[in-house]
Amino acid sequence: MPIARTWSIALFGVCGIPVEIEADIGVGLPGTTLVGLPDPGLREAKDRVRSAVRNSRCDWPNRKLTLGLSPANLPKVGSAYDLGIALAVLAAAGTVPEGKLAGTVLLGELSLDGRIRPVRGVLPSVLCARDHGLRRIVVPNDTLAEAGLVDGVEVLGAGSLAEVLAWCRGAVALRPAPEPRAHAAPTVADLADVTGQPEARWALEVAAAGGHHILFLGPSGTGKSMLARRLPGLLPPLSIDEALEVTAVHSVDGSLSPDAPLVRTPPFIAPHHSISIAALVGGGARLAAPGAISKAHRGVLFLDESCEFGANSLDSLRTALEEGEVRLARARGVVTYPARFQLVLATNPCPCASPTESDCTCSAMTRRRYLGKLSGPLLDRVDISVQMRPVTTMHAHLAERPESTATVRERVVAARGRARQRWAEHGWLTNADVPGPRLRTTAAPDRDATALLDRGLQRGFLTARGADKCLRLAWTLADLAGRSRPGVDEVAAAMDLRDRTAI
Repeated sequence: MPIARTWSIALFGVCGIPVEIEADIGVGLPGTTLVGLPDPGLREAKDRVRSAVRNSRCDWPNRKLTLGLSPANLPKVGSAYDLGIALAVLAAAGTVPEGKLAGTVLLGELSLDGRIRPVRGVLPSVLCARDHGLRRIVVPNDTLAEAGLVDGVEVLGAGSLAEVLAWCRGAVALRPAPEPRAHAAPTVADLADVTGQPEARWALEVAAAGGHHILFLGPSGTGKSMLARRLPGLLPPLSIDEALEVTAVHSVDGSLSPDAPLVRTPPFIAPHHSISIAALVGGGARLAAPGAISKAHRGVLFLDESCEFGANSLDSLRTALEEGEVRLARARGVVTYPARFQLVLATNPCPCASPTESDCTCSAMTRRRYLGKLSGPLLDRVDISVQMRPVTTMHAHLAERPESTATVRERVVAARGRARQRWAEHGWLTNADVPGPRLRTTAAPDRDATALLDRGLQRGFLTARGADKCLRLAWTLADLAGRSRPGVDEVAAAMDLRDRTAI
C-alpha cells in the first residue's frame, strides 16, 4: 500500500502550525476519503484536485484513496491545501518522485484546469515554515513577492500544477522570489493644512510622541477629522519586525497589494459608525477573521462621530486597549490577533452639532445621553481629551505659517528615540507601553510632582488607571522638552490634557 507525504500550513490568526498531508492508496472500492477535521471548503478539495490532476495530463488513481491531514484534531480551513493534496496523491501513485517534496511546504488553491490561485495568509505561513525547520516553500506566483519578504527559507513560485510536476521531475526550475524592492512612501496629508487649533495640534503631537489615545470633542467643522487623518504622517516608519507583524495581519485579511506587499507605514483604519462588533473586533462562524482593530495594529484606529457607534461596540475595545491583542473564542478554537493601535475618537458635544452653544437646541439630558455612549471605563483608557474651539477669524490664521508635518515629525521621532532608549532593556517602544507598577516605583517623578496626582485621587478627579496615564503623559512631555525626568510642570500639563470636565 503506497503512502506519500507532503506539507502545508494551518493558520490560527497570524500563527501557523505545519500540517502533514498523507495519501494512502489501498485496496477497496474506488473513492476518496478526506480525514483530519476539514471544513466544508476543504472537503470539496478532492473534487477540485481530481479535475486539476486530469486537466494536467495525469491519471487520478482509480482505487481506494485515503487522505489524512495531521495533526488530526486540528481544524483545517480554506483551500490552501489543494496543491499539497495533489502532489501527495500523485507521489503515492508513482507519477512523480518524492525527492523534492521532503521538507517542502506547498500552498495554493487549484482551479479545475490546474492553475494555482493565490490564497490568504502566505506571509505568516512562510514564517511558520521557517520557524519549524522546513527548508523550502512553493507558493502561487501572485504571492511570490509577499513570500519573499522572509529570509532563511527557499521560496519558489509556480503558476500551474503541471509546472510543479515538471519541477518535481527535474525538467524545469520554478521562479525564485524577487529581491524586496523599496517603494516610495505614500503621500500623507500635511498638518499645515489645519487652520488654527493650536491646543489640538499640540495635543496631537504629544499623542504621536508617546503613542497615546486621544479624544477630540467639538462642533462640526472645527478640524477634528483633519487632525486625526494627519496623525499617521507624524509617526515614524515601522521597523522591519513591526512591518512584518502588520503585513501578516493584512495577509490573513487578504488586503495586501501585490506590487508592494510589505506595509512600511503605520496603517490608518477609519470604519463607519454602522460597523458591527464582529467587523470591529474580529469574528466569523468558524475560526475568527481579523477585525478593524487588528488591521490598525501598529497604526491608528479613527472612530469619527464616535457617539454614533453602538455603546457595545465601543466597550468591546476596552480589553484590546489594555492588552494590545484580541482573543476570539469559537467552537473550533481560540484565535489571537495583535491589536496594539492608537485610538482616536472624534465626536460632537450633542446631536444637533450646533457651531455655537447659544444655537444649541439640545437639553442637558439629551447631551448627557448622547455623550453617555462613551462610557467611563472607555474614557479612562483615553490619555488625552481635547476641547475644539470654533474658528472665529480667518485673517490671522491665513497670515501665519503653521508648522508642517515634517517639522513636527522631527520632534516626535526625537522624543520617541529618547523613550525607546530609556525603556530598551524592558522591550517597551513608547511611554504608552510602560506598565503602571514601573511608573509608580523606579520611574516615578519627584514627590512634589506626585503630590498633584495624590490630590486628584483624593478628590475623585482621577482613578488609579488615570494616574498612571498622567505619569505616561508626563514622561512624553519631558521627552518632547528634552528633559531627563518629568517635574511638576509636566505632571500638571498631563493632568490638564486628561481634563474630562467638558464631557
